Amino acid sequence: MADNKPRLDTTRLQKMAQAYWESAALMAAVELEVFTAIAHGHDTIASVAKAVGLSARNAERLLTALTAMTLLTREDIDGEGHFANAPDVQRFLVKDSDRYAGPWILFTKPRWTAFGELSKRLRSPEENRLGAYVDFTVEDARRYHAATYSIGMGAARLFSRSVDLKGRKLLLDLGGGSGAYSIVATQTFPGLKAIVLDLPPVAVVADEYIAANDAADRVTTLPGDFTRTEFPRGVDVVVMASNLPQYEPDLIRLVVAKAFASLVPGGEMHLVGETLHDDRRGPLSAALWGLNEAIQHSTGLAHTESEVKGYLQGAGFADVAVHPFVPGVLSRIAGRKPA
Repeated sequence: MADNKPRLDTTRLQKMAQAYWESAALMAAVELEVFTAIAHGHDTIASVAKAVGLSARNAERLLTALTAMTLLTREDIDGEGHFANAPDVQRFLVKDSDRYAGPWILFTKPRWTAFGELSKRLRSPEENRLGAYVDFTVEDARRYHAATYSIGMGAARLFSRSVDLKGRKLLLDLGGGSGAYSIVATQTFPGLKAIVLDLPPVAVVADEYIAANDAADRVTTLPGDFTRTEFPRGVDVVVMASNLPQYEPDLIRLVVAKAFASLVPGGEMHLVGETLHDDRRGPLSAALWGLNEAIQHSTGLAHTESEVKGYLQGAGFADVAVHPFVPGVLSRIAGRKPA
């Protein structure tokens, strides 16, 4: 009798085991500015090789891999391959594009070696609450936010399209980094001012981005640790974005309780972060950001949407709800302080 069960093989497992090859190819292409060269008309193996300083053999190897990864398209004309960038590559990985996100693609590269010893790190008893921010310097902050700024501005624009802050007066941006959410929100909603509360080295860098965006009359910084620093009063909006997995539940509860106390009645809080579905089966992005905290020896981990709702409800927030934000990556969980 025929066995109709699918035959198991190792294909799926091999693909996962070799996934870092794809990461390496993408990162190398960004570092070599291959996509920028192609956008500027260097669309053959020979011309790319000359433009980015590779041998023709290595250019062929890299372009072939990028084509197989669907980052490039290839058209053969008179026996020669001509390459073009995929639409998302053209928009985000060409260096002179106003949406250039190359630094974000390279953001996790410094953790490459550490992830190679993940099993060792998982066994390590070392843990600290600040994780990656232990001994963080101004130069560390500059490198960090050179990578996160472009992607942060995109998320900030999405936030200000998704949330109506008309009539709000003062926004407290917890762990606001470059100040992207505050910069865009105060541009979008006349009369809104904002305070970015972040570690002292980060506040120095936030001031630089605020000045570069001509926002110093609307956005100020408060150097400190939001788990310890007293929050300003009279706030009617609190935002905490893209740092949820960096903290353990007790710290999130502490911060949310402080936010509740700082808000005026009727004020609102928005937690934007990489959250798991309640069944903890995904999405993969949130799960991996949680795993990343083992690399940093931090006490952080991935939280589910219901857990985050519980942090807000436990502090006294009403009308707490989960709102889609970036599907598969970020959720926005919001609540209101009762009047």
